[in-house]
Amino acid sequence: MTGARHEARRTVDLVYFNAGGGHRASALALEAAISRAGLPWTVRLVNLREVLDPKDGFRRITGMDPEDVYNKRLARGWTLGLRHELKVLQALIRWAHPQLVRPLQQHWLATEPDMVVSLIPNFNRSLYESVATALPGVPYVTVLTDLADHPPHFWIEKAQDQHFVCGSDKAVQQARAAGHAEDRIHRTSGMMIRSAFYETQPVDRAAERQRLGLDPDRPTGLVLFGGQGSRAMLGIAKRLPDTQLILACGHNEALADALRALPAKAPRLVLGFTPDVAHYMQLSDFFIGKPGPGSVSEAVQLHLPVIVVCNSWTLPQERYNAQWVREQGVGLVRSSYARVPGAVDELVGDLERYRSATRRVNNRATFELPAILQGILTKAELPNRESVCLSTMPAGS
Repeated sequence: MTGARHEARRTVDLVYFNAGGGHRASALALEAAISRAGLPWTVRLVNLREVLDPKDGFRRITGMDPEDVYNKRLARGWTLGLRHELKVLQALIRWAHPQLVRPLQQHWLATEPDMVVSLIPNFNRSLYESVATALPGVPYVTVLTDLADHPPHFWIEKAQDQHFVCGSDKAVQQARAAGHAEDRIHRTSGMMIRSAFYETQPVDRAAERQRLGLDPDRPTGLVLFGGQGSRAMLGIAKRLPDTQLILACGHNEALADALRALPAKAPRLVLGFTPDVAHYMQLSDFFIGKPGPGSVSEAVQLHLPVIVVCNSWTLPQERYNAQWVREQGVGLVRSSYARVPGAVDELVGDLERYRSATRRVNNRATFELPAILQGILTKAELPNRESVCLSTMPAGS
């Protein structure tokens, strides 16, 4: 990398994929945060699947993208075996490592980013090695979009001279235990979420609930299982016929239709995909869902206490999030959906105490990350800048 190149506008690549939806959402949130911070960078979103399979070979053979397979399983709740399948996937990634690195090297050589930021797990060894060998000196950063790692080989790899952005003390400890230096570990105050969850305007909850066909005075739960929904929402709705619910089904239209057909004694609002989750959180009193890092962080930011279920069906990388809910006192964790009604009664009976706990969580990660990345990029460029300055100094100075 020459000194002349660094006089140009910096280019930062954010690597994501569409499995689960949270990684792409994090990439978009980070892109917006960088723009909002006014950093003079060109930010590019890099879909890893498109780099590794540019001719859509997987789709041609199977009729769907690999991310679609994962997302359909989430929508149907078929998650019991994912812990073992994750080990198989990671073994396949290690076996295919040379074949993964080569197209990535070619991509970086052709596009020449000044920094590469990964928002995905499992592939960080291949990504790091491809950047380090194709573009020596270009910093590589992994932003954990889970509250903690699920070792080994999930988020944090050993023996890589890279940076990690961690949203919890647990993740920081894991990075240290993997042998990474303190100046390569960057702590944020939580998970990165969209700025919409910080920019909500005051709303007349009673009037808005009434407009939507809800009782203005009933305690209201928001049921949300990510952008693909989950059939678990049917079981929750059946067990809570007397509880007023807003059920957000994401892209799962079949689930939305099934929920609308369920009998209920309390008013309900069933939503398809909506970009305005923050608005519906403002209308709610508590949150019910899986312990996903994004949705839990969004709920806590808007002072919604949470009820999450954690058991053998829970995605392995999300299990620490349930522990975090307990540690922060921001809600309740149950081992099965059959126990959710009791949790609702307990939470509603002491709602203000749990709300107070959510107010003590001050997550500013969305605003902290641009400055962290700017510091990493500036430090990486210092040797080049110093060498350029020395070479242009008059002799004897």
